Amino acid sequence: MSHIVSIKTRLTDAAALCAACRRLGLSEPVAGSARLFSAEATGLLVKLPGWQFPAVVDTASGEVKFDNYNGAWGKPEELDKLLQGYAVEKARIEARRMGHSLTEQKLDNGSIKL
Repeated sequence: MSHIVSIKTRLTDAAALCAACRRLGLSEPVAGSARLFSAEATGLLVKLPGWQFPAVVDTASGEVKFDNYNGAWGKPEELDKLLQGYAVEKARIEARRMGHSLTEQKLDNGSIKL
């Protein structure tokens, strides 16, 4: 039986975040602080392709802080890819933890069917 699930992603699992970065060919996240244009944020720093400032993931709250100046300093699609990759990797980790297998299929619209 098939089920459709919508997920509002909160990034709380550092291992899933690292797996998402590997999946996308990004550098591993690094713990630290970063100066975004007008503020500073602390957490796991993820350098997204073409972004002037890193995305900063606070795994305690699940929030991602970033400044891409409405797309002028980085394409929002790059963050969307990271969030999607995180959701897939987190689902994979949890499925394995529960003894389940997981298959993945990329759909024409960019979605991923698990």
